[in-house]
Amino acid sequence: MLSAAAVVVTAVITMGNAAAVGATLPHETIGWGACQDTTLAGAGAQCGTLQVPLDHANPGGAKITLALSRVAHKASSAYQGVMLTAPDPLAGAGYESSLLGQQLPGADGYDWIGIARRGIAPSVPALSCDPGYNSFNRPGYAPTAPTNEVNWLNRVQGYATACANTHSDLLQHMRTTDVAADLDDVRAALGVNQVGLYAQSYGTYVAEVYATLHPLTVKRLVLDSAINPDEVWYRAADLDQNANLQRNFYLFFDWLAANDATYHLGATRDAIKQVWNAQLAKVTAQPANGLIGPAELTDLLTLTPYYEAFWPTLGGLFAGYVHTGDATALQGLYTQFYQRGSDNIYAALLSEVCTDAPWPADWSTWRANAVASAAQAPDITWGNTWFNAPCRVWPVKASNPVPVLGYGVGSVLLLQNELDGVAPPSGSMALRQRYAHSALLTVNGAITHGVTPSADTCVNTVLGNYLSTGTLPTRKPGNVSDATCAAPPAPVAG
Repeated sequence: MLSAAAVVVTAVITMGNAAAVGATLPHETIGWGACQDTTLAGAGAQCGTLQVPLDHANPGGAKITLALSRVAHKASSAYQGVMLTAPDPLAGAGYESSLLGQQLPGADGYDWIGIARRGIAPSVPALSCDPGYNSFNRPGYAPTAPTNEVNWLNRVQGYATACANTHSDLLQHMRTTDVAADLDDVRAALGVNQVGLYAQSYGTYVAEVYATLHPLTVKRLVLDSAINPDEVWYRAADLDQNANLQRNFYLFFDWLAANDATYHLGATRDAIKQVWNAQLAKVTAQPANGLIGPAELTDLLTLTPYYEAFWPTLGGLFAGYVHTGDATALQGLYTQFYQRGSDNIYAALLSEVCTDAPWPADWSTWRANAVASAAQAPDITWGNTWFNAPCRVWPVKASNPVPVLGYGVGSVLLLQNELDGVAPPSGSMALRQRYAHSALLTVNGAITHGVTPSADTCVNTVLGNYLSTGTLPTRKPGNVSDATCAAPPAPVAG
């Protein structure tokens, strides 16, 4: 028997699909032209805009403008239709994701569409609440001093207030359901009844919601590193990630130790941990270059649990700082990663995840959970907690999440790295159970968040077969992966 929530969703699906497969509805059109973005232009993409309702419940009201890009299918390939890339709020706009089709096997037959999701430049308006929020020499994350906790509580309250004062209208309409409605407007404007959907990371939740509300419009669906829809967002984005990312941080330590001849930081995990803790204490007492304190150093080095490709660069920069005391290179990298344009992405990310589902309102709950989590994940927990903490005081009331349903979705390929710290395998496995017509490929021992693009022949064979013919790996009985690939080689030190 369906729950009351599922009955409501079923009604929405029925109406949505009737519109999709029935009579053509009036819609805006996209005027394609040359791209101003040099990366897109160099890849032969076209760019355009589409006006969509600020509030999809009031289609005749105020409009916002989405920026789009398109890389057309190759004339020499069999045409497969349109592939929409579901915008990933963790990665930013999605504007250039139309280029994915040039990096993936079997993708040449699609028209790939990139969408700068609402709130992210070059879509208009673009959110920005406090461009100086990720400034240098911020308070330390861990409440080792009472002032740290007080300062961070004040900072996150100030950020939420700044967002309310700057973007009060748009903040009311930044939920995943709004983004999913935008996707369907793009589909309608392209004049097609069915599309493929390619989604990664947090963008997989957008695709999951879209496929729930419009299952008959989805021809093929790729979910790379899927978010568990039952855990949005307090558990998925905060609590569940901490221990997994800490595990991967220690695996980075192991890699440094194995490459001690290059980095000279110690030949064991414990030795590396001692160096790391000593450097945290050092910059807590006196920020490096007067700018890199414990928060900044933590932000930089804890990029490593996300992406193995960062290990050689960050290992080298950290070792260089340890051995010379010069933090200039670290300062430059922090500016690149956390300051240039980052507030637009951060504001848009929060405005979506803070309003998709309720977060605990009382700080005592957050604090108790963080203290318990920090016992297992001391280097990750508090930074992650403060990153998400504006959701506790966000100026827009959260809604109840859409119950993600699997029926009606005809074909799904799930891709998963076994040791992904952001989106653990439990999310992909939960979706495999939900989607009857799906198959799961797991890369054993892989750490990086995001399976694709990949140079791995095993991954590319499965993905290429699916994109070009719709063929999925044979589904196995039980709660298991349907196909597996061997772990990629460790990064090369240097």
